[in-house]
Amino acid sequence: MRTRAPKTDAEKSAARQAANMARLARMPLASVYPHYVTKVEKKGRTRAELDEVITWLTGLDDAQLRRHLDVETSFEELFEQVTINPSASLITGVVCGVRVEDIEDPFMQKLRYLDKLVDELAKGKAMDKILRA
Repeated sequence: MRTRAPKTDAEKSAARQAANMARLARMPLASVYPHYVTKVEKKGRTRAELDEVITWLTGLDDAQLRRHLDVETSFEELFEQVTINPSASLITGVVCGVRVEDIEDPFMQKLRYLDKLVDELAKGKAMDKILRA
């Protein structure tokens, strides 16, 4: 019988990170959307503004966004099906302690782009600046 050496802290951290990424990829947009709405509405912004931010990033129209919410499309499926706005590369800053422009994994970067836009909306940033106009 072969015994396995104990995992190093780095290996444990990498395994946790991989598991977390897989969990986020499977998570439906519809499960997070109400939290986005609550976050922006607490700061005096509207659901319509949130939808505008999401549609700007993803290229979806309002009907397509509603369909993805209704069928509970996962983030992974969503980002595979949409064309991210070319100006998304202008999104910079820190989300969850990580600079979005430095994220190497394409899926995680798209997810953090969305998080950053929602944060900017909730912080009262002007819509033309959020949409990188």
